[in-house]
Amino acid sequence: MEVVELDSMAIPDFQTMMRPLLQMLADGEEHISSELYPRIGEHFQLSEEERQALLPSGQQPILHNRVGWALSHFKVAGVVESPRRGIYRITLRGHAVLQANPERVDHKVLDQFPEHVAFRTPKKAESQQALSVNGQQASAVLLTADTATPDEAISLAYQELRSSLAQELLEKIKQSSPAFFERLVVDVLLAMGYGGSQRDAGEALGRSGDGGLDGVIREDRLGLDVIYLQAKRWEGVVGRPVIQAFVGALQGAQATKGVIITTSDFTADARNYIRTIQTRIVLVDGKTLAELLMDHNVAVSRVSNYEIKKIDSDYFSEL
Repeated sequence: MEVVELDSMAIPDFQTMMRPLLQMLADGEEHISSELYPRIGEHFQLSEEERQALLPSGQQPILHNRVGWALSHFKVAGVVESPRRGIYRITLRGHAVLQANPERVDHKVLDQFPEHVAFRTPKKAESQQALSVNGQQASAVLLTADTATPDEAISLAYQELRSSLAQELLEKIKQSSPAFFERLVVDVLLAMGYGGSQRDAGEALGRSGDGGLDGVIREDRLGLDVIYLQAKRWEGVVGRPVIQAFVGALQGAQATKGVIITTSDFTADARNYIRTIQTRIVLVDGKTLAELLMDHNVAVSRVSNYEIKKIDSDYFSEL
């Protein structure tokens, strides 16, 4: 069994925890995460000191963190579902994984599902940015924790943390009320530098109801121009007819700019359509919305901050 040594304590890594965790969920019942922590501790015969050991940040027990990461990967791979926050239940896909009786459940097993591969593979632009070390682009090779340099490993870990947070944000948003979602949309636009106030924009949201226009926000602080909004928690992908109806509503309001924000995604036909019209429409899908929330510190808070330092060559200069 692969373990991580911390102050003479042996705590299994989160992939080693995966198979026993999935077996604990195999009864098909709903389980709360706080129930799983002591059970996994008992399974690996961890001492009380090991169970209470904290991460270097001091924010969370190591055991809880690793169980949480295992469950996060389960959700992404679709072997476990979370009907409510902190509640987990195995899926048919999860049962199939156990029926295959692998000696170990880990990334290699979960990578048979495309959702998990996509989660662990940064987009081209993200990976190029993340793997830029000292101004030099890393070679276009699929890096892993075993092959990456320490600088690259930090960048890869950062991207995985960001992807996990984005997924959790979208889950929380989908569980919120329509009024909360509309307020969140206004908050992120204001954080991005658009004018007006939460009160100004909030009064408009959900009230205009004019042909699919949910509200407006000022493009600048003087209010010289406005942007019309449509913010919906659509479950399925948003197609061209929805965009066309929104464009028609904008024309009826003699407006030229609009933003459609959804927690899901847009079809290729919808994205192609906005390139053929004069009205300026911006489509914000769920993934982009989550990235905007993280980039502008809306609905998220900082847990820890790490500084990476290098030698100051000027300090050692004797000239």
